[in-house]
Amino acid sequence: MSWRLRIGCLLGAALIAAPVAASAAAEPPAAASDLLYVTSQSGAAVSVIDMQAQEIVATVDLTELGFSPNCKAHDVAVEPDGSHYYVSLIADWRVLKFDRDNHLVGQVEFETPGLLAIDPSGDVLYVGRSMAAVNPPQRIGVIQLSDMGIEEVDVFFPRPHALAVAPGGGLVYTASLVENRMATVNPAQDDLELFDVPGDTHTFVQFAVSPDGETLVAGGQISGQILVFDISDPRAPTLTKTFELGGQPWHPVFAPDGSIVYFPQRTRNSVAVIDARSWELVGSIEGDGLAEPHGSAISADGRWLWVSGENTKGTYGKAAEGEMPPGTVVVIDTATRQVVKVIEVPAYAAGMATRSVQGRSSADAS
Repeated sequence: MSWRLRIGCLLGAALIAAPVAASAAAEPPAAASDLLYVTSQSGAAVSVIDMQAQEIVATVDLTELGFSPNCKAHDVAVEPDGSHYYVSLIADWRVLKFDRDNHLVGQVEFETPGLLAIDPSGDVLYVGRSMAAVNPPQRIGVIQLSDMGIEEVDVFFPRPHALAVAPGGGLVYTASLVENRMATVNPAQDDLELFDVPGDTHTFVQFAVSPDGETLVAGGQISGQILVFDISDPRAPTLTKTFELGGQPWHPVFAPDGSIVYFPQRTRNSVAVIDARSWELVGSIEGDGLAEPHGSAISADGRWLWVSGENTKGTYGKAAEGEMPPGTVVVIDTATRQVVKVIEVPAYAAGMATRSVQGRSSADAS
């Protein structure tokens, strides 16, 4: 494959899909429900939550499907119509495809997969590399959703992690965990553009795109900074704002009207509330169950913010002797900024997602 490559500065192996296994999930809820999917990295499971009832309606035990107890289910992505969802397994080198009834209908091999992002315009799922990968290939995966065929695309920087699809689709943003470098990738046009980002080492964790498609935000694990990019020209993101937040800003999500962006702060057990017009910190959410917060998602009406918690240190709840503490999923009332419910899930709750904005409700891409 030939690629057109342009380097800029922001100043202001195809694999065959593996055999399909049977599902080991509970009976699915009615199709009308909005569902939230949460991976448990140490629990080898995916929890399915009815967002209206705010309760678990199914748990997919990945070991019953033949995957290892240490498969490390990390991230999840949901098709806009909710018909299928996808799960990355870091240690088992797999990306899985499930239907809405929680049946495993496809899988493909990919070395240490991390974050996932669906391009609704092109039947495509993008795959980055896990933080746990020491020296993975400098490539992201491009999976065709229809048949789970995969192609790997060079990005020319180490450990590509953060992922977000550009407005309108056809283009994906990714960034390095090691270097202050990000890229825009257009697989259909064999086009790649690289951009250097100023400052000390950021270690970009994850992106989020505003509902109007004009803004891209990222958090730096090491720098503790929030970076704001103008993407009115999707192929040429321009850095417009950088400010200190601290606490290892993890996976952000915008309110549906774009007025607020929420950033879980992993080492502060809190969620930062940032005004997306003035780019000022306007609040901090704390409460029971916010334990090493990781992923985030928001309801279609913006009323409920959902945040997953790794809880590896046992900040919340108690574990039986020899067992890991439970992962957490908290429900936050965005009007009062209070935690109103804590749902326990298998250990180390990580990525979470619901249907995308195009499919009615907002999603995280962890």
